[in-house]
Amino acid sequence: MPTIHAARRWYSISDPVHGFDHVLRVYRLAEYIADCEGADLELVRAAALLHDADAALSTEQGGRSIEETGLQRQQHHHASSDFAAQILHQEGWQAERISAVQHCILSHRFRDDSEQPQTLEARVLYDADKLDAIGAVGVARALAFALQAGQPVYASPSDKFLESGQLEPGEPHSAYHEYLFKLRKLKASLSTPTGQQLAEERHRLMQNFFENLAAEMEFTTKPCPQT
Repeated sequence: MPTIHAARRWYSISDPVHGFDHVLRVYRLAEYIADCEGADLELVRAAALLHDADAALSTEQGGRSIEETGLQRQQHHHASSDFAAQILHQEGWQAERISAVQHCILSHRFRDDSEQPQTLEARVLYDADKLDAIGAVGVARALAFALQAGQPVYASPSDKFLESGQLEPGEPHSAYHEYLFKLRKLKASLSTPTGQQLAEERHRLMQNFFENLAAEMEFTTKPCPQT
């Protein structure tokens, strides 16, 4: 079984969005949900520790550049799945249990629905990962992700984006855009009763923040109320 200590080598210490702090939070959430739902804890723990793992960080190359990391994000679940198979094979895991962990990793992304979580363990990892994208932590991560990508915290979304999720030429993808496109939809995508329960308050907190952010950013002067 991979250990938390070993997993530190597979994550950047300087990434505020998908770094080791994120993995630890997902690990703890996944353990709790798995325990409540009766999932296989060993599979869930391994999948949580490996779900965003970057094999390049375990080599002498020392990981990827910021530009390379950005390019790799879209397909990171495939690379992490391959790396998980390598690590678990080295630890003597049976092929079917390695495949079960790989399925958890391959089906945990919101933006890639080509492989849906079919097992309880995969559903647990998906819910744990998405819970870390909402609530107070989710807001902080959304702001950090925008700034990390050179995007603003807020920009007024175009009609095209509101209708289709597609940006107009030159339109930034702000943290508020990410909220509209993805974050506000995550609660509805959770499938375990425990995950759904945990999501209620986190979703409300996040929704209140982004609604207030938009209201304050779009504030316009108006006549003062008469006294």
